[in-house]
Amino acid sequence: MHRSKSEIMLEVLNICRNGASKTRIVYKANLNFKTATPYIDLLSGKGLLRIREGPGKLYETTPNGMEVMKTLRQLGTCLS
Repeated sequence: MHRSKSEIMLEVLNICRNGASKTRIVYKANLNFKTATPYIDLLSGKGLLRIREGPGKLYETTPNGMEVMKTLRQLGTCLS
């Protein structure tokens, strides 16, 4: 079964709540690097993910990203 783009974006935002590397996103969301990169770039460009520098680059869900997650979950519940 194929996932929708919104389901994948919700999953990426959820994985990044406490910070996640691109590798972690790829494995947890069951994506490949070629597929994950556009989602990460889109979410970052919209201000839903931010890059947290440290001992490696981590992606972290922003407060706006948390609100979008909430909305996507509600929509998913309504559409089921």
